[in-house]
This record gives sequence, C-alpha cells and structure tokens, in this order.
Amino acid sequence: MNLIVRQIVVGLVGAFAFVIALAALTVYAFPLENWQVLLNVKIFDVPFLYLMIFIIADIGIITGFVYGWLWRRRFKYINERLEELLKGQPLSLNDFDKLPEFHHIEKNLKLMENMLSEQAKRTQRLVTERAEEREKSLHEVVVQERNRLARELHDSVSQQLFAASMMMSAINEGNPPEDPAVKKQLTMVEKMIEQSQLEMRALLLHLRPIALKEKSLHEGMVELLVELRQKVPMEIDWKIEPLTLDKGVEDHLFRILQESVSNALRHSKAEHIHVMLIERDGVVIMRIHDNGIGFHVENAKSTGSYGLQNMQERALEIGGTFKLVSVEDEGTKLEVKVPHRGKGGE
Repeated sequence: MNLIVRQIVVGLVGAFAFVIALAALTVYAFPLENWQVLLNVKIFDVPFLYLMIFIIADIGIITGFVYGWLWRRRFKYINERLEELLKGQPLSLNDFDKLPEFHHIEKNLKLMENMLSEQAKRTQRLVTERAEEREKSLHEVVVQERNRLARELHDSVSQQLFAASMMMSAINEGNPPEDPAVKKQLTMVEKMIEQSQLEMRALLLHLRPIALKEKSLHEGMVELLVELRQKVPMEIDWKIEPLTLDKGVEDHLFRILQESVSNALRHSKAEHIHVMLIERDGVVIMRIHDNGIGFHVENAKSTGSYGLQNMQERALEIGGTFKLVSVEDEGTKLEVKVPHRGKGGE
C-alpha cells in the first residue's frame, strides 16, 4: 500500500469518524422524536442518508489524496537530495516547502554534505600522502640499490677492465708479436677493452649520479668534466659562466648534463664533447655538443627512450625548453633554455 492510498484510507476513516461524532453531538443536543424522518428526506431525489455518506466519502478521498500527494512530493524531494549525497554530487536545494520542519531537514542535509566533502578531502589527502610515502620509499630503495650496484661494478668489473687494459698496453708496447694478424687482433682487443671502460664509466655515472650537494652549478659542472677528461679517451672542453640560480634549477640542469654526457660516452663514439652554460637576455642556455655518429631523434622518441624523456621532463619542470638535434656522422647537439629569474625567483 503506497503513501497516497494510505492517506485516502486515513481520510475516509477520519471523515466518517468526524461526521459520526458530529451527528452524535447533534442528536444529543437536539433529540429527534422520529428517526424515520431522516430516512424519508430526499435532496435532489437522493435519500439524505445516502447523500451524506457520498459527500463524506468524497471529502475523505479528496483530502487523503491531496495530503498523500503533498507528502509523496516531500519524501521524493528528500530522497533525491539523499541520492545526490550518495553520488557525491552537490545538493540542489531550493525553496521547495515552506514548512519549518523541511527547512531544518535541508539545513541538516547541507551539514551532511559539508561533512562528507571534508571527509572525502581528508581521505584523498591521506591516500595522496600514502602514495607519496610509498613513492619516496621506493625511490630511496632504488637509489640505494643503484649505489650498491655502482660500487660493486666499480670495485670488480671496472677494476678488472682497468687491469686488462694495462696488461694489453704492456703487451702491445713492450713485446708486440711479430705476426701482423695477431698484432691486429691484440690491438682490436685493446680497443674493445677501452670501449668497455668508456661504457662502464658512463654506466656508473648513470647509476650513481653525482649530486651538487653544497657546490654551485658552476663548481659541480667543472668538477664533473675535469674528472671525465682525466678518465676517458675523449677531448672535453667547456665554457661555463658562474650563474646564481635556484637550487632546483641548478639540480635539474646538472642532472641533464650528466644524462647527456652519459649517453654520449655510451653511444656516440665521439672524439670531442663541448659543454656551454651561459646567460643571455635573461635566459640561461646550456648546450652539449659532440662530434659522434649521431642518431635518428624521432626513432629514439618513438621507441620511448628513457634518457631523452627524462631530460625533457626535467627541462619542462623548471619552465624551460628542450631541443635535440642529431645528424648521422656529424654528431648531436642538445640545448636547454630556462628563464633566468635569479635566486628565489627574483
């Protein structure tokens, strides 16, 4: 039995109860000597008693229907607002009903909406914090593992390659074989060892990048390039101006330099690398150029090169631009431009 039917039944019962009570009071106050008179009285050729029953029933039905319809609308309105809360949608409150009780209900619904919104914000913030903590923990684990691998490679493979290189140099220079074929093979082995050493240094630089720590960008770049020039059979020169930049900008530019030099050592087969860091017209410009074998930039991007993507993301994070040009057999040129706002964004 729905709400409207219940209200109609209540209206009918109420109407008949009211009329019976009223009739009883009337009879008590004005007693009739002959009840047969009421049965014989007709209005519009309809017995008075039947007409009264019909009118009472109509009043009960109409009253019950109207009340049922009004309350059904009110309950539907409340149900729609509750569904909006469940779906996380903003409440569409309006002046639906002037009853003070409904204004109180709407006020409570608004309070519930605010409470649910705050709870959702707290939950999202908590989830974000947990995700950041997991990411930070994972990053720390990755850094520790990379450092461990770098130490092991340096203490084992790198040292063995260095020893093999020294032995091959001693053989080729001290007592070279007379057989040209054997001599050629030994020379090839020596070059392969040198190339392996070069790739190992690039791999170590990639696994365990040097941090600036308390050094400026100028000091860190010069220190890195001096160390590489001493260890790799490659001509390295630079033009680096001492600039005052934010710590985050310095760190990102330094990481881009490390990634670029590491890629050049591993893949370019270059004989010369030139690094430049200058500031012109309010723009910091860093260029790294080598005369290696070059590569197809678009192919590298389409295959999802992590190194290129990482450098480009770092440049964008500091509000800069990243440009890479490479020509086969001519070399590769990388350029990063960053607006110079001074230290502290001034």
